[in-house]
Amino acid sequence: MPACCVGGIIRSKGKLLLVRRGKPPGEGYWSIPGGHVEPGETWQSAVEREIHEETGLIATCGEFVGWVERYALNQRYVIADFLVEAVNPELAEAGDDALEVILADKTDMQSLQVSPGLTSFLDEYGLLGS
Repeated sequence: MPACCVGGIIRSKGKLLLVRRGKPPGEGYWSIPGGHVEPGETWQSAVEREIHEETGLIATCGEFVGWVERYALNQRYVIADFLVEAVNPELAEAGDDALEVILADKTDMQSLQVSPGLTSFLDEYGLLGS
C-alpha cells in the first residue's frame, strides 16, 4: 500500500522555498516542504500543516499541480504537490524534521543536493523560472 504524501510549492520573488530533510526518506536532501497525510486529513489540510511544522509559516493551499511517485526504504510514496501561498516566506525557520530552510532560484538549486526528480518535476510544470 503506498503512503499518501503532499508537497507545498511556495514561490517568492523568483525563488522557491526549500527545506533540507532531517529524517528518512530523503534525509540530507533539499526538497519542497511536505510529508504524510494523516488519517482523516484532507490533502489541502496536510499541506498547510506540514508547511507550518517544517517552516513555521501560515500557508494557504492553492491549486493542485501534479502527482509524483517515489520509492524509498522499500516503501512506495504517492505525493500530491500543490501551489501554496504563505505570508513572508523569507521569515521561514526550520522546524520539525527540517534541518534548514532556504529560498533558492534555479541557479542555486544546481549547487544543492536536491531530491531526485524534483528539478525535472518543477521544470515540467514551469515552476523554476529562468
